[in-house]
Amino acid sequence: MASLHTLLVLCGCATALCLPTSSLTSNTVIDVDSGKDLDIFEINEAAGLDLVEGDILINEGEDRNTILDEKCRWPTTVPYVLHCSLDINAKGVILRAFEQYRLKTCIDFKPWNGEPNYIFVFKGRGCYSHVGNRRMGKQELSIGAGCDSLGIVEHEFLHALGFWHEQSRFDRDDYVTIMWDQIEEGEENNFDLHDETESSFLGVPYDYGSVMHYSKKSFSKGSKPTIVTKISEFLDVIGQRMEFSDSDLLKLNRLYHCTTASIFLDSCQFEEPNICGMIQGDGGNAKWARVQRVKGGPRMDHTNLGKCKGVGFFMHFRTATGTQGDEAYLESQLFHPKRRFQCLQFYHYNSGGVDDQLKIWVREYTVENRKGALRLIQKIRGGLRGSWELYHVTLDVSDKFRVVFEGVKGRKPSKGGLSLDDINLSETKCPQFTWRIRNFTRLLAKTPAGSVTYSPRFISPDGYSFQIGLYINGLEDSPNKTAVAFHLTSGPKDNCLQWPCPWRQASIELMDQNPDIQHRMNNILMITTDPTKTSTDSTGKVEYLWDNPRKVGSLVNDTDGSRFYRGRGYGTSNYITHDRLMSRSFIKGHDAIFLLSLEDVTGLLGTQTRKSWRPEIKDLQLEIDDCDAGEPKRLMVNPRVLGPWTKRSP
Repeated sequence: MASLHTLLVLCGCATALCLPTSSLTSNTVIDVDSGKDLDIFEINEAAGLDLVEGDILINEGEDRNTILDEKCRWPTTVPYVLHCSLDINAKGVILRAFEQYRLKTCIDFKPWNGEPNYIFVFKGRGCYSHVGNRRMGKQELSIGAGCDSLGIVEHEFLHALGFWHEQSRFDRDDYVTIMWDQIEEGEENNFDLHDETESSFLGVPYDYGSVMHYSKKSFSKGSKPTIVTKISEFLDVIGQRMEFSDSDLLKLNRLYHCTTASIFLDSCQFEEPNICGMIQGDGGNAKWARVQRVKGGPRMDHTNLGKCKGVGFFMHFRTATGTQGDEAYLESQLFHPKRRFQCLQFYHYNSGGVDDQLKIWVREYTVENRKGALRLIQKIRGGLRGSWELYHVTLDVSDKFRVVFEGVKGRKPSKGGLSLDDINLSETKCPQFTWRIRNFTRLLAKTPAGSVTYSPRFISPDGYSFQIGLYINGLEDSPNKTAVAFHLTSGPKDNCLQWPCPWRQASIELMDQNPDIQHRMNNILMITTDPTKTSTDSTGKVEYLWDNPRKVGSLVNDTDGSRFYRGRGYGTSNYITHDRLMSRSFIKGHDAIFLLSLEDVTGLLGTQTRKSWRPEIKDLQLEIDDCDAGEPKRLMVNPRVLGPWTKRSP
């Protein structure tokens, strides 16, 4: 994790502090969803849509034999077009959803290149899709205003891939009770069942946690539930829109006969004696050992942290004995990459000497070097000791390779050594920053509603400084939810940057600390800086929301003695409910972890932007459909700021 005061100033631009001219303060936060936690069906109802089951398009005379009919399935690589009507933030969310499909299934997506059938994604009046491949050529899928969240996008694409809603399966009544008297008049048909001639649950048990399940109050005529789960603990679980559930993935993989995921490489928790096919590498005079505890720490593995003691395993290189310079190599199984970038994620516990080292290498096999050549990627030395710490290491391998962990004993005294656990490797981008909130359990119990905890300041790869504000116990009027806000802050490169900040997409990701990356349901909020967006304060003064914080922010005297400017926040008061916070492994060992990034997405503007805002963006594939009128019409929202948290105008 990198905070601002620990980073070197590499840009030769002067950055003098100046008094802000704005009457808006850094405590001002604009609520992106106006304080309302709207589900798909509420968004569509507000848009005046009347669709089958709330978000499904069915043409007149169209049959419903989707999941059972081979001809209604897509190829495992699905052609798509992203229309220029889509908001830029929505495009980024869609591309992130595609990555989740690739990571967890064999489904891939490619820009349309003349294939007879493709998915045409555009900004309609709501969130909706057809079910299955209707073989109609251009098949529409709408991601409209308010639909640009990861769970909603995954939901609509699961429809397109052939899935109905979970509560419409024919064994539904064994698991939930439909409260017919609470359903809004005329909406009863949205609770119809699909019999075995129309659908199949593919041998997977009923899933309360499915991203395809209605919420408890879907189509309610008042405040009472329309769906009551027969196991009461699941009443507040149904209707989640975070991510695919494990059962969602199991059904999708069974339907499309997936045996491997497109960009997943490995996950290892060392629970089995074969240590995931890893080997003790040549060249060292010491060995890594599979153990359950070490006297000098750790006392247990990370996989089972906070759960069962004495059941899990991890790999350990002992430095409490031996001599300076002792080495041990632990090498992964062989991998055959499809991309030229990978992310290695693992947990490391250092109970050794302060100068013990963990080195990360790759052994690359080429035609010229069939035995493999070692290339050093990163050295880890010192750091926080006495706890399992999360690391992300970016790799850039294009040939067959192994990952190699080398432990090196230093000369300083050691009580234990170096330990590894919960290793994940995928062909994805690593998050730019990690914010670990230690003893989150205590903060959750003690922090008053309305109180904000700020992250350290981070600097994006292109120089923008930012900070996250976390309202752990929500706002004063909604204490059972966690709220979050994204703030630009002043930084050392401000005079080198373009203002207002153009088209940077922030990803705020509460990590589900499941040891296997494929089984995580992270809670992700994505926000994009629109340089044309303005806000109006109580005096009627109009300012650009994402302008230089020195101009529109307020001066902050930080607890470490530093001074900086913090711009207004932009976020949501409905980031995650406390019920959902406790439903997964978001808190582990009493800690919570946020994965953060701020990326340049100007490449997603296509033909819509000025040339000055169109730098190259790597690894982004996008098909833009031409707009008849050249520049598309975009909805401009100018929120009026009324207080510390402001609901965005409709």
